[in-house]
Amino acid sequence: MTNNNWNRHHILSLADFEPAEYNMVLQTAASFREVLSRRTKKVPTLQGHVVANLFFEPSTRTRSSFELAAKRLSADTLNFSPGISSLSKGETILDTAKTYLAMGADMMVIRHREAGVPQMIASEMDRLGVRLSVLNAGDGQHEHPSQGLLDLFTICSLFDFDNPHIELLRDKKIAIVGDILHSRVARSNIWSLTATGAQVHLAGPSTLLPRLFTDYVGDQQQVTGTGSPIPQQQFSIAPPPSSITHRKLFVHWDIEPAIQDADFIMTLRLQKERMAANLLPSLREYHQRYGITRDRLQLCKPDVKILHPGPVNRGVEISSDLMDDPKLSLIAQQVTSGIAVRMALLYLIGSGRY
Repeated sequence: MTNNNWNRHHILSLADFEPAEYNMVLQTAASFREVLSRRTKKVPTLQGHVVANLFFEPSTRTRSSFELAAKRLSADTLNFSPGISSLSKGETILDTAKTYLAMGADMMVIRHREAGVPQMIASEMDRLGVRLSVLNAGDGQHEHPSQGLLDLFTICSLFDFDNPHIELLRDKKIAIVGDILHSRVARSNIWSLTATGAQVHLAGPSTLLPRLFTDYVGDQQQVTGTGSPIPQQQFSIAPPPSSITHRKLFVHWDIEPAIQDADFIMTLRLQKERMAANLLPSLREYHQRYGITRDRLQLCKPDVKILHPGPVNRGVEISSDLMDDPKLSLIAQQVTSGIAVRMALLYLIGSGRY
C-alpha cells in the first residue's frame, strides 16, 4: 500500500477532486476492507498519531465510523462534545481547535452546523504553519465528502469488488431523490458521481430543489426556477479539474422521469422541519409523490439498487419493506463501506508527503 502520489493535505470538499484521487481513495479503501475481514482487524499504520473528532452537532454513524476507523489504524482518538465543553463558557471554535492542537492532535475530523467551519480551522492551521490535517465530516448545507466517497465506493464495488474505480460508472443512470436544496450529502455526491461519467438525475419538490447550482457545480451554467414544473434540463459543466471536461446533471420536479431506467436510486433524509417552514404540505403527500416503493421500482432497471445516507424515516423516503430487502437495499453496505473509506482518508492525509 502506497500513497506517494497523494498531495492533498486537507479533505474539505470534492469539488476539486481529480479522477486519480477518487481512484486512489477507492483502491486504498479496498485494501482496508480486506483488513476488516480478518480476525485481527487492526494495522499499525497510524500508530502514534492522534485523531481528534470535533463534532459540534449530533452524529451517530459518521462519528462512530471515524472513531472506529482511527482505532483500526492504531491511532489514538480524542472526542469532543460541545455540551460538556468550554464553548458554554465563551471559548471560540478556533480556541477549541488550538487546544486540541496543543494536546498533540495530528488530524481533526470536524462536523459543524455552519458551512465553512472546517475550512476556517484548516486555514488557521495553515497560517500557524503546523502539519495538522483537517477532514470535513459535514458542514452545514455545504458538503459531506466522506459520505460521497463511501457511496461511490459502495456502488463501484458492485461492479468490481477487488478493484473499484470510477470508470465503472460511465453512462450509468443514478437518481438522487429528496431534499436536494438543504443536503450536503447531495452536493458531495453530485461532484463525485458526475466525475465518473454517470448521468445524475435530481428529483424533488420544486421548493426543495436549488434554483442555482453554481455553488457546487461550477459557474458555467445557472439554473433558475420559474415557479412552474420543468420536465427535464441537462447541464454541461466544466468544473476546476481540467481532466473532467463534461458532467451530466439533470433536474426533475417529478420522480418518474428521474428513475426511469435508473441503475441506482439514492434517497435523502427528509427533515421534518421542512414542513414547519411550509416547504412541504405533509410527509404523507411527500411519500405519495416522491417515496420509493416497489411499484415505482418497476420503472427502473431490473437490478436497480437503493442507497440512503441515514438515518431513514421509514415510510417517508422509502417504504420499510424495501429498506430491509437485501436484494435491493445497499444501506447496510454503505455503513460497512464507511469504515474502510474513512480508514483510507485518515491514512492518506495522515501519512502522506505534502
